[in-house]
Amino acid sequence: MSEPKIQRVVVIDDHPLLRKGLQQLADLSPDITIVGEADDGTEGLALVEKLNPDLVLLDLNMPGINGLETLVALKQLDLETRVVILTVSDAEEDVVTALRSGADGYLLKDMDPAELLVKFREVAEGRIIMSPNIAECLARAMQAEGQNKLQQSVSKLTEREREILLHVRNGESNKIIARKLNIAEATVKVHVKNLLKKLGLKTRVEAAVWAVNHENAL
Repeated sequence: MSEPKIQRVVVIDDHPLLRKGLQQLADLSPDITIVGEADDGTEGLALVEKLNPDLVLLDLNMPGINGLETLVALKQLDLETRVVILTVSDAEEDVVTALRSGADGYLLKDMDPAELLVKFREVAEGRIIMSPNIAECLARAMQAEGQNKLQQSVSKLTEREREILLHVRNGESNKIIARKLNIAEATVKVHVKNLLKKLGLKTRVEAAVWAVNHENAL
């Protein structure tokens, strides 16, 4: 049995105690190592560009450029790095903006440490991770924006797009979907892009939540 891949993590958060707590948590897990820390977005961006980590844990409220601005800048680096928001804010506006800006997950700082470790491993597997109430928050926001129109759009999907959407609903990455369906990863990317356009969505996180809420329509 192969050894689990060590996940290299950069923490961007202006609270020293939080960074220390995450370091202690990482010390308990052989498959997670914190390779860098930054207390503001500017320093964090430079660190991520230099280290190219597997995962960035990003706070929203920081001095200088805030977490959302940092998230957008991180995504523009076009790295394979996954970015997860780790914050105290469960405000609907923050959740929706972060996920639509490309965050690969949204976790609250009050989560149990053992549960946090589980979530970190899930994101390493290519899954989208969220605290339980965050998924509910995103679902409410999407409903408020007109889910009836989205529900009608499902008729535009091809059978293959519907099949892939169900895999996206389960939080599976393009690589995992490609392996399960025995098709090229590039083909999966094209299908995901097309189904997002047809449903009027911006990110696969929204697609996953949409699929959960409209499973009967699929």
